This record gives sequence, C-alpha cells and structure tokens, in this order.
Amino acid sequence: MSHHVPRHDAPDPAHVTAASAGVTLGDLIVQALAGHSSSEAFVAGARRLTYADVRSLLARYVAALARRGVGLDVGVTMLSANMPESWIVQAATYLLGGRFTGLQALASVTDHIAVCADAQATVLVVSAPLEEHGRQIVAEVDSLRHLLVVPAAGGPPDGEPSAVRPLDRGPATEETIAWLQYTGGTTGRPKGVMQPHRSMVHMACTHMADFEQPHLPRYLAAAPLTHAAGLAVVPTLLRGGTVVIEQGFEPGRFLDVIEAERINCVNGVPTMIYALLDQERPEDRDLSRLEVIWYATGPMSPVRLAEARERIGPVFSQIYGQTESAGIGTVLPRAAHEAADLEQLASCGRPVVGNRIRLVDDDGHDVPPGEVGEIAMRNRSVMRGYRNLPDETEAALKGGWLHTGDLARQDTDGLFYIVDRKKDMIVSGGFNIYAGEVEAVLTTHPSVSSAAVIGVPDSRWGEIVTAFVVPRPERRVDALALQSYVKRVKGSMYTPKKVVVVDSLPTTAVGKVDKKKLRAPYWAGATRDVH
Repeated sequence: MSHHVPRHDAPDPAHVTAASAGVTLGDLIVQALAGHSSSEAFVAGARRLTYADVRSLLARYVAALARRGVGLDVGVTMLSANMPESWIVQAATYLLGGRFTGLQALASVTDHIAVCADAQATVLVVSAPLEEHGRQIVAEVDSLRHLLVVPAAGGPPDGEPSAVRPLDRGPATEETIAWLQYTGGTTGRPKGVMQPHRSMVHMACTHMADFEQPHLPRYLAAAPLTHAAGLAVVPTLLRGGTVVIEQGFEPGRFLDVIEAERINCVNGVPTMIYALLDQERPEDRDLSRLEVIWYATGPMSPVRLAEARERIGPVFSQIYGQTESAGIGTVLPRAAHEAADLEQLASCGRPVVGNRIRLVDDDGHDVPPGEVGEIAMRNRSVMRGYRNLPDETEAALKGGWLHTGDLARQDTDGLFYIVDRKKDMIVSGGFNIYAGEVEAVLTTHPSVSSAAVIGVPDSRWGEIVTAFVVPRPERRVDALALQSYVKRVKGSMYTPKKVVVVDSLPTTAVGKVDKKKLRAPYWAGATRDVH
C-alpha cells in the first residue's frame, strides 16, 4: 500500500496567486485615503479638502467614469487647470483599471487631438472653462465617446447622483497599464510611454525611501498634477500630508505660499530657481519650514546652485530620471550637496535604491571608468514600452535595459555626471562636444544667469558651437570676453563660435530649455538634420 507524501517544495497555487498579483496603485490610493479623515489633503486657493472630502469626491468620480464605460484598459484623458480634481480623476481611472493620459494645457488643439487619437481614449475630462476646447477634440477623435466636465469651482460632475460604493482597489494587476504619459517631444514627435501599476508603485516607494520626503509633508505643486508633479501626491498622502496646489509659477507668489502654508517640500526645475534668485530676495523670507527642494529635468549650474544654497538654504536635492522610468534614476541628496565641491555639484548623484545603472557605448558594451557612455538602467519603474511604436520600444529596451539617450561619465567616488543628451551632442571638426559642459562653464561667468548651447550647421566644421546666454540682472554680456573666458577654462574646441544674448530661454511645458526651438531657425534649410 503506497502513501502519498506531500511535496513541501511544491508551491501552493493560492500562495502563488497572492504573491504574484502584486500591489497596484489602487492599493496605495485606498490605503493613503483610509485614515486622517479630518486632516487637510488638498489646499487650492480658498478650497481646503480633508481626507474625508477627497474620499467622497473620488467615489463620485469613480461612479461617473464607470457609468461612461471606464474599466480595465480603457483610456481616460484630461485637460484642466491645476486643481484637486486633476489628481482625483487620475485616481478614479486607476481604481477602475483604466489608463490615464494628461494633456498639456499649453499645447494646441491639434496636439491634443493627436494624443487622444493615439491613446484611443474613450473619455475626455475637462475643467469647465475648457469645455468648448474639449468639444472640438471629441468631434475629431473617433474613439472619444464621452466628455465629462469638472465644475469651475471644483467638486463632483454636475448632475451625477450622490449614492456611491466604498472605494476598492479595482481589477488591475501590477502589469496593467496605468499611466500613459506622452513625452515632451523635445527630440521629435511625442511618444506614449506605457507605465504599468508596477512602475508607479515602485516610484512611490522610492520617493518615500530615497527622496528625503519630510515625515509629515506639506507639498507645494505649482506644475500640472496631470503630469510629473502628480507623482509626489500618493507619497504625500501615504504619510498623512497635504498637497498645496498653485496655478503655475510666479516667483513672488511662490515664496508667499511657502511662507503662508508652511511648505516643507517642493518640486522645482533649474529655470524656476534661477528666477527666484534673479527676481526676488528669498533670503529675506521666512523659509524655515522648508526642508527639501527637489530639482529635476536637468542639472543646475554649480555656481548658481552654490548661490541658491547660500540664499535659500541647505535644502537642495537633485533627482534624475525620465518618463520612461517614472522619474526614477539617481539622486544627489542634501548632505551630498553640502559636502560637494563646485565640480561635484554638477553631479546627478548615485542610483536610487533598487536601480542598476551601466554606461554603455553604441554597441551596448560598458565603457571604461571615467569615459562617457549612455546611461542604461534596470529597475521596476521601467516602462512596458512606447504605445504603437514597436521599433522605438525595441531600441529603448534593447538587451533588457532602458537606454535613456543621456550621456554621462562616472567618477572614482561613484558619482554620475550627465554631459548631454545623445541627440544634443555637437560634432565639430570631428570632435564630440557636450553642450552641458560648455553651459557649465558659461554660467560660472559673473555676467551670465543661464545658458543653452546647440550645434549650428557649418560647411567647414560640420557644426559650430553656438551659445544663447541670459545676462544676470544689471549686468551686460560681452560676447568676446565670454568667448575668451571659455577658451581659457575649457579650451578652443569648446569655445562658442557664436554668442547670442537673449532676455530669456524658451522652455517646454515642463520647464526644460527647449533646444528644438533654438535649433529650428538654423536647421530649417539644412540637408542633414543630425538632431
């Protein structure tokens, strides 16, 4: 008589399912809103919403979207002013298993139509002042069947019944696409980055683990919550904190809000910080509650960063990442800023927890220590791919690594230094010239507030280094003196052959310097557009 002996090494199917289903963004949202009922979750001007208010509003939007057919893998797009509903509509989409796409308010109707069509969105949500704009989009996109209007003053959609079910995590798995975010298009047509729940959960955990978020955050969001600024909302709410919303960035108002609302953390971009230094006197304000300013989208000028630390405080932390990794990459924390010399302030830091980085050549081989290579990353926040772009997806994820298109070198201390975008590299007289290195030198000159460097077509050199510089207040830029200065510091190869003095540099909707716009007049008639 034989006896069946259970195999203890065989996994229980129920345990496998429980372990592999994975935590979703829906789980984090429900968890974040479960407590803190009477605490403030969002502040937007005169509106102050408690956690209980947000739970109620979110349930109303979940019901409204569900009635319009939103469920697993259904697309929702949104165009609105910055308001609590900018995040609440996203959260409702995630809880239903849908995918959310934010539309840039500064883009054209034509751009919005293109994105909605590519995303195959079913519902477009707009704030009331943009209703007519929304109707134009719906009329042109076959997949769009519903227009949902958020009242101008905020609150639930007009005419929606109030009886709703309690919030639950929804049907998504960790590989369900949650965030379909379109890149800024600085190097070509926007691409739809498909970020699954896995990516968004890892991003939130990394934010809380590595970004020095205050224990009880009071987070100021001046950039659109429908885009990258919204990534810090879930980490803030998980800690029982408050999101203070502003409509765009105006330096004086920005400092007023930091003072009045006791802000202790804020996202910024270098151009914002330069404006605070050049147009205001932050050193005269009460910024004592401010613990951290995360700056991203590009390294700051080391000289200007040192000035910012002196005048604003030891609060700066640099975050490097990209949409394709849900903003996850490296961090240069506050303490590293304080210990760094001027050269090290140009660093973007070290990999965040759970991220692996290699620097590779065009063939995918690791470059020798100290040499420039493309940043390739591997972590749980890497995208599933680009929507409807299989060739671009294959190139970006070649060999199981995210190829970022950013060129960097690593020093002996393990710090990474981004030197340029791969597509921005200037080839002049057969030499590779990294615009970021020229910009870093230009901004050490006392007359220069900010600078952008591009390559311009030239029959002799292929491309010539061309610099656009913004003077500091009350200063005048002498182009010849500036060229001599760069030549002395960096050598003749890096010296701009042309210096253009401008009042300001064009920026994209997310605050990056728009080099595509700077190049356009020079490359319009060129037979070879290397960028």
